[in-house]
Amino acid sequence: MVRIVALTGATGFIGGVLVRRLLESGVRLRALSRSQARCAEGIEWVQGALEDGDALARLVAGADTVIHCAGAVRGNSPEHFNRINIDGSRRLVEAARRSGSCERFLLMSSLAARHPDLSWYAASKLEAERQVKQAAGDIAVTVFRPTAVYGPGDREMRPLFEWLLRGWLFTLGQSNARLTLLHVEDLARAVLQWLMVPVAPSATYELNDCQRDGYDWRGIAAIAAEIRNAPVRQIVIPAPLLKALAQVNLSISYLTRRAPMLTPAKVCELTHPDWSCSNDPIQAALGWEPRILLGRALQEHWF
Repeated sequence: MVRIVALTGATGFIGGVLVRRLLESGVRLRALSRSQARCAEGIEWVQGALEDGDALARLVAGADTVIHCAGAVRGNSPEHFNRINIDGSRRLVEAARRSGSCERFLLMSSLAARHPDLSWYAASKLEAERQVKQAAGDIAVTVFRPTAVYGPGDREMRPLFEWLLRGWLFTLGQSNARLTLLHVEDLARAVLQWLMVPVAPSATYELNDCQRDGYDWRGIAAIAAEIRNAPVRQIVIPAPLLKALAQVNLSISYLTRRAPMLTPAKVCELTHPDWSCSNDPIQAALGWEPRILLGRALQEHWF
């Protein structure tokens, strides 16, 4: 029986949904946050960051479960991603090991880790997986690699869906590229399923919404057209233009010192031709099955 769950990334998009679902499940929840002002009620909050060893020790003290959702998804240098995604993850699992109470550790990684050559982000995610497993000792480490996660609270993909329901689809890369998606509520359910299994598996799982072979741009347009009962126009963004915009964005970020989302490396991720993956391993291990396909999310404006 889970006694205390220690959570990082609780104030983020995925973490915020997890907080609500974990509290509903009745677990005792302790979470790390830089700012007390952003903290929800019903949780034991530890103020600090992944760079703060003392805060990490307080976070995991007495916890038998650690769920690590914090991480950098945007940045303008490999050092930025490595400092947060690799070093921060290693510090956390080392603190969990030293606590003597932690039995299971869930690392929220990314499907991007499957292709570390694409971006600084992808490379940092794969290396974080390796170092967490290496430093965990006797703790069972489970790695989730969700594909593109969307849902209420997500600011990155929401504009795409809003334009889609207005009849416009902006496409990147090859017309037949295989895309995969996952609703944040389904991801939260996967975490709860992981909490329920008596023995946490030491394994890595890829997660998507179970759309067979994923989506392509034409298929996404067709889904939206059926919901709208009107055509959807596809606007292809030329790769050279996208790369040029990304390079300008990266250059500006060095002046503003603000971490950019769109960079040349991110363009490589966005235009990769095949993000398809299988849920079979995680379904067999945890009994988890996603419930929300893109069509339902668009129909119910659940994004």
